[in-house]
Amino acid sequence: MSTGLYSPIAPELEPRDVDDRSVLAFCHGLPSPLVRWHGHDEYELHLIVEGNGQMFVGDHAGPFTARHLIMLGPMQPHNWVSDVAPEQTLELRDFVVQFRRDLVASMAANIPEVNALLPLLKRSQLGLEFSESLGNKAMTFFERMIESDQITRLALLIDFLGVLNRESRYRVLCDSMPESKQNEAARSRIDQITSYIAANHTQDLRLSEVSRVSGMSESAFSRFFTRSTGTNFNRYLNRLRITHACELLGEGKLAITDVCHEVGFHNIANFNRHFRELKSMTPREYRKLVQQRYSSPAND
Repeated sequence: MSTGLYSPIAPELEPRDVDDRSVLAFCHGLPSPLVRWHGHDEYELHLIVEGNGQMFVGDHAGPFTARHLIMLGPMQPHNWVSDVAPEQTLELRDFVVQFRRDLVASMAANIPEVNALLPLLKRSQLGLEFSESLGNKAMTFFERMIESDQITRLALLIDFLGVLNRESRYRVLCDSMPESKQNEAARSRIDQITSYIAANHTQDLRLSEVSRVSGMSESAFSRFFTRSTGTNFNRYLNRLRITHACELLGEGKLAITDVCHEVGFHNIANFNRHFRELKSMTPREYRKLVQQRYSSPAND
């Protein structure tokens, strides 16, 4: 496949009101104007090709690595923030396929067999994360989608949705749906806010500080943040800290008490409570599980 195929395709980035195609397929590197907190009216299949970092989908925050495969429903806000140096670039980071929210449903109205895909679309409204093994297989699908004409894309899409519908190894990412209608100014504002939280979550970060930085009163900020992300400020912050804690626990270099303070908690009991709430296990149990999962047979 030619390297030119992996250049961003400008027409794919145009808004829906000037693009009448049912299925879009494109790719982009880093940096890119697409790497921001945003949502749109289409379903999306998203594959990370290179790099690692933090994924934000609605009220969910978690790590991502290469071959990370996600399916998102309409207007579910999302962003992938790569762990890269300020001047570092990635030629190809993301494969993206988007399709109209009414495409599959309208097909199902006339083709009974397509009805089998409707439950998958419903589940994806809260965001679905699939196994890494499926992400590896998905590379061929995304490459063919970008190479193909519109008719072939449609056939490939239905076939791949069938694969996802039969897949049992997935997890639902979000607890709730955010507000569906957000203008670009609001999306830009929440992008700035979540970026600020991500950059400062290890500090003694308070709602009062973030609302002040965002130029809103605390009550207005709370309403705006909950509408935009589907969760409140404290829960979002705690999820981010616990995600960071999971990375440090997996590395195994710091004591659990040190991990607690490193990610922004100041009380070990509070840290343990939030960790158990989000992970259904203690930090110690999580570390043991990760060590068992990645230990070689020779070390058993």
